[in-house]
Amino acid sequence: MTDLERPVAAPRVPALRRAAPALLGYAAVRALGLLTLAVWSAARGKNAYTLLTARWDSLWYTRVAERGYGYEVRLPNGDVHSNLAFFPLLPWLERALHALTPLSYAGAGFAVSLLASVAAAWGVFAVTDLVYGPRVGVCAVLLWAVLPVGIVQSMAYSESLFTALAAWSLYAVLTGRWMTAGVLAALAGLTRPVGLAVVAAVWTVGVVSFVRDRSGGARGQGVGDGHGVQEGERAPEVPGAAHARRVAPATGAPFWRRALGMLLAPLGAASYVLWVGRRTGKGPLGYLDVQAGWRNGFDGGYAFARFVADKFTSIPSAPAGVGLVVGVCLLVWLYLTGVRQRQPLALLVYTGVVLALALCASSYFGSKPRLLMPAFPLLLPLARSLARLPTGRSVLVTAGVAVATAVYGAFWLNGSGPP
Repeated sequence: MTDLERPVAAPRVPALRRAAPALLGYAAVRALGLLTLAVWSAARGKNAYTLLTARWDSLWYTRVAERGYGYEVRLPNGDVHSNLAFFPLLPWLERALHALTPLSYAGAGFAVSLLASVAAAWGVFAVTDLVYGPRVGVCAVLLWAVLPVGIVQSMAYSESLFTALAAWSLYAVLTGRWMTAGVLAALAGLTRPVGLAVVAAVWTVGVVSFVRDRSGGARGQGVGDGHGVQEGERAPEVPGAAHARRVAPATGAPFWRRALGMLLAPLGAASYVLWVGRRTGKGPLGYLDVQAGWRNGFDGGYAFARFVADKFTSIPSAPAGVGLVVGVCLLVWLYLTGVRQRQPLALLVYTGVVLALALCASSYFGSKPRLLMPAFPLLLPLARSLARLPTGRSVLVTAGVAVATAVYGAFWLNGSGPP
């Protein structure tokens, strides 16, 4: 029996006990961030809960949940900000939770975000544990928690909900659960425009598996190819292992399951975009016009490059320009490191699309760190390095970064905050 003929045994969903260290660590980091925000806000005479639930996008989501679509703001410069730009899953959940509980719409959004952030952390652990083992999984979750803009994970925004759906859809792809992957990808597509990244991952891996079906596959394929853990294989427990766990193409999954999963994946995003086009009377491209009203678009990174270049036109802003260049280079290096470490194809495709959409869009540039938050596979090379350290040292490093980001998050949200 060849490798491709061997039945694929998809690992069971990680038990809560296995993920508990990661989730407890995540909860501790987020609690520190919220406590710091509460103290900082009180000192400035502001309400931390209001900052988390009733500013910027939170207000737009709440308005959709309460009144539906059709609200817009016309600015003096002629721009039209329509709430059609906001995908519907989060408002639907806010409306449902408001109807079932005493929570206000804003409170429901906050509750959904908190629950989704835990689900996202669990998904990040599940994916990383599958590929690199539990120690690296814990480190990946902690790194995702201590991102400089990590406070957004606790806001009534859609980032946590999207990351949860994306992570678990990728896990389903990696373990050959095609129907689950398709449904979760469709839900991710109803959450944010970047749901395209999840759809791209599902379709790319699916097409590769069909091609291998036709060609008879090949023996000894590595992690970069597949999704589906071979029976009896275990993730390397040594964090410094040269490569990720070997997985084999899930050719054992029935053709119809893979095909149906792929067909389900784009339905969420496609249905909403087509609905917006019909509502605006502008056809399939109507959603692009809505985004244009917010000055959002995709220009290949031209506007962002000009924004960075403008920072070097004066001495006071030059350090910010240097920081932006270093940040972009770091992102590219992390992605290429993931390629060299042979991350699974699904993760590479997903991360690549998230990166492209975030860096090459002409949207408000201050939002780019937040838009990059779902790209958690970028953290896996760093998680592997952190996992190599002795436990005491890795705890100290993580705790120090957690304190710094908690202070930064409180400062950020009490100032201009996330757009």
